[in-house]
Amino acid sequence: MQRVTGIGGIFFKSPDPKRLGAWYRTHLGVDVTDWGGAVFPWGGPESASGMTLWTPFAADSDYMAPSTAPFMVNFRVVDLDALLAVLRAEGCEVLDKREDSEFGKFGWVMDPDGNKVELWEPPAGQ
Repeated sequence: MQRVTGIGGIFFKSPDPKRLGAWYRTHLGVDVTDWGGAVFPWGGPESASGMTLWTPFAADSDYMAPSTAPFMVNFRVVDLDALLAVLRAEGCEVLDKREDSEFGKFGWVMDPDGNKVELWEPPAGQ
């Protein structure tokens, strides 16, 4: 019997969902639809093959800091450095920390609700 096959969605509360959706559309290019959500197809003609990870963190982890939210969304990106530069120019709160590892390049931005968003450029071919 097949059970979980991937992440079906990420759901969270916002004091102003329309404002937050507009920020994600404008600054991160998320195709927020009229119903307020976005669909990320994997492996189709407009989508690179890839994976979505589900990873629990210890309750005392500071990985989501400076956000106080108990979650963080990770988005795949094509050119991390270019996107971070654009986000800074647009006045977004881009965190100074940036990491390179065998898993790819990582950078972070805070959304208007104070949630930390992880931006990930996977290694070539992944």
